[in-house]
Amino acid sequence: MISIEQAKQMAAKLKASLELRDHKIPYSIALEIVSHQLGFRDWNTAAATLLPQVSSSHIHFSKPIPILRIFDVRKAQEFYLEFLSFSVEFEHRFEPHLPLYMGIAREGLQLHLSEHHGDASPGATLFIPMKNIASFRNELHGKHYGYGRPEIVKQDWGDVMEVHDPFGNRLRFCQS
Repeated sequence: MISIEQAKQMAAKLKASLELRDHKIPYSIALEIVSHQLGFRDWNTAAATLLPQVSSSHIHFSKPIPILRIFDVRKAQEFYLEFLSFSVEFEHRFEPHLPLYMGIAREGLQLHLSEHHGDASPGATLFIPMKNIASFRNELHGKHYGYGRPEIVKQDWGDVMEVHDPFGNRLRFCQS
């Protein structure tokens, strides 16, 4: 049986492969397709089944999902969805005019964006290990985003490209 991480990698590869053929789908849809290919009803069922069985006597942490504070939904969508090409996994509001809490993902990186006052402080820095940073930089430059043209800086620990969102948060991408 494959692991949940292998299934996620399959979904990321499927999404990337389809994008090369001008068929853009959200990561969440790719997860659903992979779960069906593996014989599961949906991604939730697959994820529950594929989770590694951890003994109750051992502590096990899953990867964290950072929460970033946002103040303007349209600016957040322009930056994260249009410029950085994340896909929406979910959106939640307790009522129609209350603050938004949104989950986004791209190529295995998950972030939560929140308008809620107590969820996070603006000015956070995320360190994001990655591969193919030059291709990512070229992709971003090709979008002609008016508020940033990030460059790669060579450091002792790797190539680093820092991108600033409209709310003072920094996404520091690094290829070792």
